[in-house]
Amino acid sequence: MAPTPVQLQPNPLDRARALTPELAWGTADDDIAAIERLKRERNAIVLAHNYMTPDVFHGVADVQGDSLGLARRAAETSADVIVMAGVHFMAETAKITCPDKTVLIPDLEAGCSLASSITAEDVRGLRARYPGVPVVTYVNTSAEVKAETDICCTSSNAVQVVESLGADRVLFLPDRYLGSYVASQTDVEIINWDGSCEVHERFTGDELRVYRAEIPGIEIIAHPECPPDVLAEADYVGSTAGMITWVSEHRPERVVMVTECSMSDNVAAELPDVEFVKPCNLCPHMKRITLAKIRTALETNTHEVVVDPDVAARALVPIERMLAVG
Repeated sequence: MAPTPVQLQPNPLDRARALTPELAWGTADDDIAAIERLKRERNAIVLAHNYMTPDVFHGVADVQGDSLGLARRAAETSADVIVMAGVHFMAETAKITCPDKTVLIPDLEAGCSLASSITAEDVRGLRARYPGVPVVTYVNTSAEVKAETDICCTSSNAVQVVESLGADRVLFLPDRYLGSYVASQTDVEIINWDGSCEVHERFTGDELRVYRAEIPGIEIIAHPECPPDVLAEADYVGSTAGMITWVSEHRPERVVMVTECSMSDNVAAELPDVEFVKPCNLCPHMKRITLAKIRTALETNTHEVVVDPDVAARALVPIERMLAVG
């Protein structure tokens, strides 16, 4: 009997090249080779958020994931150097959980509209206004803000975190849309801060209704940082990790993934049987992280992330509480 032929799986990096011809892949190959060499020489790893471009995500990332997944893996790594291919608050979180590691952010301007929408002083003011009400803070915040909070959360565990406190009401910071979504999933009263993600708030329910009208049978999945009219049109609402799992398990013929659009490219590279229809809203902060900047970061040890030890010690408590919830 002839042996069963081996079914070759597509290489995600090769597929990413085909899906994103607009990227300068020729130059990228040189940077990828240099980064791989530098990682070996320095015992370094690259953590890449799901919103990175495919050349970074599939080309050099050792760990890929959402904020919670990256926080967990940062805390577990035996590497000496961590390069955060993400935004600044993620690099701070890695430094807080790994104080003995060198943590690098390839571009200091890779920020976050949510993180910049609230300060530690704002949190202290809220505590004075709502004495005794616990504070739940989204990880998309600065170390100083985390240091003033009771527990952190991500979009994947926000409901669990809120309910873990056993309180009748909580202060939820800083994303009003994520807070509203959590409020719809729990009996706990949610007091929202008025922050939002500049990428997700640009999506609209009208936009998604056009997709449904023009592409019969299309599935729509959305991130809970989107406005309520967007979530009302979605077939599934979940974190970046949850969205990836949903598409992997359901294998829809066509899907709209309502989040930062590089994520569609990255998931499409792994799931060639699914057609991704892309409403493309890019995060300008995530897009500041490039292969060339990662290479420079490893060559020159820039930019090293430093967190004040007192702030780090206080911020570590709500981060660890979040990780304990799951």
